Amino acid sequence: MKHREGGPAPDPVDVRLGARLAELRGEHGRPLGELAERSGISRSTLSRAERAETSPTASLLNRLCAVYGRTMSQLLSEIEAEPAPVVRAADQPVWQDRASGFVRRSVSPPHGGLRGELVEGRLDAGADIAYDRPPVPGLEQHIWVLKGVLAVTARDVEHRLGGGDCLRLRVWGPTRFRCPGPEGVRYVLAVVRP
Repeated sequence: MKHREGGPAPDPVDVRLGARLAELRGEHGRPLGELAERSGISRSTLSRAERAETSPTASLLNRLCAVYGRTMSQLLSEIEAEPAPVVRAADQPVWQDRASGFVRRSVSPPHGGLRGELVEGRLDAGADIAYDRPPVPGLEQHIWVLKGVLAVTARDVEHRLGGGDCLRLRVWGPTRFRCPGPEGVRYVLAVVRP
């Protein structure tokens, strides 16, 4: 891809940064004119930065960060290189809580450029794990049981799931994952940040 003026292709970091700036403007519901007024940056400069037709200066980014209520470090971490499209099984981090009988495989690990992640969970028969709150209020979860039985309690309601069942919810308070047995349970947990 070349610049409009026929110059060299834009820097990939500038492309990701421009796309993130455009996303932020959309997330905050700010028309270009309003953002220009609040930041003191011209509409044309903002537009060119969002389209990666120009490389934004530190001063420009600082002004935009002030409008969006984030540090420059936060903004730059949000535009890390694109996540690898394939996460090989050997590269999927596995964590085990031996005390509770819980094994967690991060099938599609979190990444700053993505809102969702995919986790494989395994609980031994009799395992019972309680969480006092979600890491992020309003976290969206889809729990799909592959094999066995899983009892999930959210908002004081227990949902008993068998093979093939899927529970969809937003987590606002305490939750509990329990494997009533007689065998272990294997499930997929899709997590989407609000």
